[in-house]
Amino acid sequence: MGPLRDHAHQGTVCRKPVNHEEYEMMYRAEDHHWWYTGMRSITKAVLDRYVRRGQPLSILDAGCGTGSTMNYLKDYGEVTGVDMAPEAVSFCRERGLKRIGRASICELPFADASFDLITSFDVVCQCEPDLANDALAGFWRVLRPGGLLLLRMPAYQWLFGRHDELVHNLRRYTRGEVARQLREHGFAIERTSYANCLLFPIAAAKRLKDRMLPPKQECSDVSVTGGWANSLLATLLRAEAPLVSRVGLPFGLTIVALARKPVG
Repeated sequence: MGPLRDHAHQGTVCRKPVNHEEYEMMYRAEDHHWWYTGMRSITKAVLDRYVRRGQPLSILDAGCGTGSTMNYLKDYGEVTGVDMAPEAVSFCRERGLKRIGRASICELPFADASFDLITSFDVVCQCEPDLANDALAGFWRVLRPGGLLLLRMPAYQWLFGRHDELVHNLRRYTRGEVARQLREHGFAIERTSYANCLLFPIAAAKRLKDRMLPPKQECSDVSVTGGWANSLLATLLRAEAPLVSRVGLPFGLTIVALARKPVG
């Protein structure tokens, strides 16, 4: 696969780009913030059950953001990333990533059956329903038979709040809704689970409080933080990784879904 060209000016814009300040915060926080490091452990635990590390897989990170995910996906193969935001692509290049291009996840600029594995984390939730269907259909098209799609989505519409607005989420999902949409596009479900279960009561209480007494925040819940609290929260979230990958969790703030494009 040759160098990626800029396709962001063509076709359908699937989602609103996150503002520059949010991208900068993500870039500074992704490598050590408890939520990102915990989700990294969960992602690896799920993939390790289905994919051997070191295989020459062709991988697409659709809606790659500032590129932290691409760095650890290299353990599984050669990674290509696309994002429609020029700020995201710029931060990816600051990380030294080369296989980067601007494109909408609704109109992926790749040939049919180009990838063995596609990941898309907290991106499809930013699309209008018709465009979300276009994105899933596009994932099916560019995925090889037998290939895997790993999605992450925010859970429960009743938790929708100011954080979702600031990162341009249009909706939150249930595990059943995600599984149904994947099946409707021809995918076979390998694993679905909620995640961020242990911290769910605290986070849910905060979201409900914010709904009754809206905060005057102009930035999302992502922040550059450290210290013992960050370490404790990261440990709690990482502890969920074997449960998410093997038995699944019954509730949580996030949905993790792994699906396969059947052979034939």
